[in-house]
Amino acid sequence: AYKQRRVMIANIARQHEVGQPIPRIEYTAEEVAVWGTALSKLKALFPSHACKEFNAALPKFNFREGEVPQLQDMSEVLQQSSGWQVRPVAGLMHPRDFLNGLAFRYFHSTQYMRHASQPHYTPEPDVVHELIGHVPMLADPTFAEMVEAIGVASLGADEKQIWHLTKVYWYTVEFGVVREGGDIKAFGSGILSSFGELEHMAQGRAELAPFDPFQPQPKMSYKDGYQKRYFVLDSFQTGLEQLRQFAATLKSGVSAR
Repeated sequence: AYKQRRVMIANIARQHEVGQPIPRIEYTAEEVAVWGTALSKLKALFPSHACKEFNAALPKFNFREGEVPQLQDMSEVLQQSSGWQVRPVAGLMHPRDFLNGLAFRYFHSTQYMRHASQPHYTPEPDVVHELIGHVPMLADPTFAEMVEAIGVASLGADEKQIWHLTKVYWYTVEFGVVREGGDIKAFGSGILSSFGELEHMAQGRAELAPFDPFQPQPKMSYKDGYQKRYFVLDSFQTGLEQLRQFAATLKSGVSAR
């Protein structure tokens, strides 16, 4: 039944025409309960574990435990905040297509809910991951520009460069952390939407390394438990400048070392 429900919601996304309102999903009581469970546990950790930009943006979206937000409503709030829009997608996209969308301030989002047996974890992007993990951060203008810079770098990139940029995206937008005073705070959606990963990050069990888009990025991994290494930004402005510099080298025909 869960797989059938996933397919049904995916088909709604496939039939959506760009420019039309995003179809609203009637979430089941079980799906609403999963959303509420994840949101309540995460909200308890955000004040101490999430970056200040995330905590500042979160109230704009008015997430409530008894209601799963609709992509159209969230897209409208996002557009007013930073000029970004949400587009529905059936599931994982080809990295080039996904990254290219970022260059035009489009974030492709799934609408299905993670399985009820695992409310605090999903191995693939679901509506909890997309809306709690990604959307509030994209309301911050400087962070949104940084994500856009990754997208711009992907335009015209060859396959090797696309793979490198996919890893850059993974270690920043999905699993990045940022310095705040003497502390390390989460901004990556894979951390912000996972209760376990958020606690793991805050406990300092993983290695911390400075973010450098020019260096080869490690293999992406999420199937063997929590991340063993996080890449650290000094600030989103610094990350934006680094990524713009990197994008300029791609345009001039210079690749990552």
